[in-house]
Amino acid sequence: MVKPGKPLRIGESKLQKKRILILSEGFGAGHTQAAYALSSSLRQLSPNLQTKVLELGNFLNPKMAPIILSAYRKTVTTQPKLMGYVYRHQKSFNRLTTLALHRIFYTHTKNVVMQLKPDVIVCTHFIPGAVVSRLKRVDPTLKMPLVTVITDYDAHASWISPEVDRYLVSTPEVKSKLRMRNIPSAKIQVTGIPVHPNFWQHPGKQEIRQQFNLKDMPTVLVMGGGWGIMNDQVVNACLAEWREKIQIVFCLGKNEELLQEMKEDSRYNHPNISLIGFTREIDKLMEVSDLLVTKPGGMTCSEGLAKGIPMLFYNPLPGQEEENCRYFTAAGFGEPIESLDVVVMWMERLLNNYEDVQNKRKLHLEEIARYHPLQCAQSIIELLE
Repeated sequence: MVKPGKPLRIGESKLQKKRILILSEGFGAGHTQAAYALSSSLRQLSPNLQTKVLELGNFLNPKMAPIILSAYRKTVTTQPKLMGYVYRHQKSFNRLTTLALHRIFYTHTKNVVMQLKPDVIVCTHFIPGAVVSRLKRVDPTLKMPLVTVITDYDAHASWISPEVDRYLVSTPEVKSKLRMRNIPSAKIQVTGIPVHPNFWQHPGKQEIRQQFNLKDMPTVLVMGGGWGIMNDQVVNACLAEWREKIQIVFCLGKNEELLQEMKEDSRYNHPNISLIGFTREIDKLMEVSDLLVTKPGGMTCSEGLAKGIPMLFYNPLPGQEEENCRYFTAAGFGEPIESLDVVVMWMERLLNNYEDVQNKRKLHLEEIARYHPLQCAQSIIELLE
C-alpha cells in the first residue's frame, strides 16, 4: 500500500488508457458523492486515468429509478423503524434481493461492462456491488478486479461477496467487523471514506463570507443532506432563537417545499439567518462555520471530519446512521442531540468560550492529519500496477 505522504511514482505508459468504472446508487446522496470524490482523486493522481461514474439503476432504467427512489425516500422519512429492521436483517434479504435485481432491474449490466471495458470496477453502494459480484460469479470471463468502498462506519452483510478483490473501509473497527465475517485481512485496507479533495483544503474565510453574504461571527451550519431531510422543527426553532448573536446557515438540499416554508416563517426572516437550497460548495460553508448540525450520514460526517468541525447529530435513522453516530461520538468528534439542552450548551459555548472551540478544532485537524485524502485512490491504482 502506498503510505500517506509518500511520493507516488506512476509510470505514465502503465496507466495510459486505463479505465475505472465507479458504480453507485441514488439511495441517499452520500454514495454518489463518494463516487465523484474518488473519481476526482484518481484523476488528481494520474491525469491519464479515465474514470466513469454511473448511478447504475438510473442509467439503466431512467423511468423506473425515480419511482423507486421516491418510494425509498418516503419509507425512510415515514417508516424509520422498518428501515432499521431491514438493516438488522440484511443477511436474510440479501440473497433474494440480489437475485431479483440481477434478473429484473440490472439485466443489462453486463452489456454496460462489456461496452466500457473497465480495468477495475469500484462500487460505493452495496447494490451494484452485489450485482457485479453475481455477474463475475456466473461469467468467469469477467476478470477485472472488483473494489468495494464501504461508505459508512459499519459493515452489514450486503456489502460482502467472495468476488470482491478489495474492501476499502473507513476505520480499523470496520475492518475488524469484516474480519469477524471471515474476510481475509489481505483484502481489507483502512483508507477512510473518500471525500472531495476540496474538503482537505483551507481557503481564506473572508472571501467565502463575501460569496455567501455572511458575517464574521460565530456560525452554525445546519444540513439535511442532499435530500434535505431536516424536518426537526423543534431543533430548527431552538437554533433560530439565538439569531441575534449567532449566525445560522440552513442548507436544505433539494427540499424545495421546506425551503419555501421556512422563507415564509417569520422566525427565519432575519439578517443572521441564511436559507440555502442545494449547493455543491458545502466545503466552503463548513470552512467558515464553527458547528455542524446534521443527520449522521457517512459522507457528511466524513466531510465534517476532514474539516475538523464539531458536529451535533439529530434523529439518526436506525441502522447505518446510528452506527455512524456512535462512532463519531465515541471518537470525540460529535455528540447526539438527546435534548435541547445539548443545543443550548453549544450555543452558550460559542458565545462565551469561542476561542476554546476554535482551539479544539485546530487539535481535531492535527489528529486527522493521519488520514490521507488520496488513500482510497492510491489503493485502487495499486490494482492497475
